[in-house]
Amino acid sequence: MNPIPSAIFETQISQMQVMIEELVSIESPSTDKQSIDQLGDKMIEIISPLNPEITIDYQQIAGNNIVASWPDEQGNTTGGIVVLCHMDTVHPIGAINDNPIRINKGKMHGPGIIDMKSSLVQVVFALQILQKHNRWPNTPITLLLTSDEEIGSNSSRPLIKHFGKTANLVLCMEPALSQGELKTSRKGVMRFTITTKGKSAHAGAAHEEGINAIEEMAHQIICLQNLTNYETGNTINIGEIKGGSRPNVIPEECQIAVDVRIRNIVEANKITNIIDNLKSNVPGSKILITGGIERDPMPKTPEISAAFKQASQIAKNLGIMLKEGSTGGGSDANIIANYKVPILDGLGPLGDGAHTSKEHLLLNSVSNRTALLSGIISEWKI
Repeated sequence: MNPIPSAIFETQISQMQVMIEELVSIESPSTDKQSIDQLGDKMIEIISPLNPEITIDYQQIAGNNIVASWPDEQGNTTGGIVVLCHMDTVHPIGAINDNPIRINKGKMHGPGIIDMKSSLVQVVFALQILQKHNRWPNTPITLLLTSDEEIGSNSSRPLIKHFGKTANLVLCMEPALSQGELKTSRKGVMRFTITTKGKSAHAGAAHEEGINAIEEMAHQIICLQNLTNYETGNTINIGEIKGGSRPNVIPEECQIAVDVRIRNIVEANKITNIIDNLKSNVPGSKILITGGIERDPMPKTPEISAAFKQASQIAKNLGIMLKEGSTGGGSDANIIANYKVPILDGLGPLGDGAHTSKEHLLLNSVSNRTALLSGIISEWKI
């Protein structure tokens, strides 16, 4: 049976725009539990008419995670299709003032609109249309709405692993690549905090008594930056630095936050070994290192290749030529990559400017991407 055509979803675009605006209006930065829980309550309200079994994974610090599940005809709730969505964004409360919701030349703007408020709407309408047209598959469907993807998925990681490792198919609703490509491989993410310790002293009266922690850190930064290698795919970014108090005081401490991206575990282990064994250069200084791998790499496995091939055929039946690509960014799909399950990542709509004040959605991509999602759910052959 052919998937439900894009034209059906095109008739829903006005209602989808209204829901997208509603969700973007609920700003939900990762560290604001109250705001994320407000969005979570709204999502429960929206999906409840679809009659899922809803479980709330209550959190004290992070926002609550939500599990919506639809058993198959035999009552099974595990396996089947798992859909990964996150409700948090990188944008602080008030970002909507810098990037207000508006439509201009086919682009719908707003903080978090492409990463990933529009994907939430996409899932809702895909499931609604499947129910309305009696095309719901006889396979368990689990929708995970998580609260902390943008800051490492610490609270949601156990849920993602629990449902993902037994899935027959995982659909990750991150936005598509620029030409609509699915993401069949992702780099892994490592994070380190490196602190150098020195000795404070008066910069004029007792300069020789001081040990400059910032000077020591300068040596470490050069060493770290030299680890970037575009051929192996390793990239290192010193994204934050803080240290010192005043120009006339030799700084006692300096600290940096380091982001590392790697294509495979072998390179991850190499980089980790180098960082863990950094040596001080300034006499008397010390180095403290914490951190490690946050998201494993997601290589293009045979399971992912087979999933992309089947998705491409479903897309072809919709008149869509599906392409694939790779990205240096991590997602919740990385968390389950080691389980060798079929993963389709980047099923969200097209847009640009994610994580910036220029974030926007390409409206003409919404109906096709929702039709594709619907088709994958209804036509998937386990």
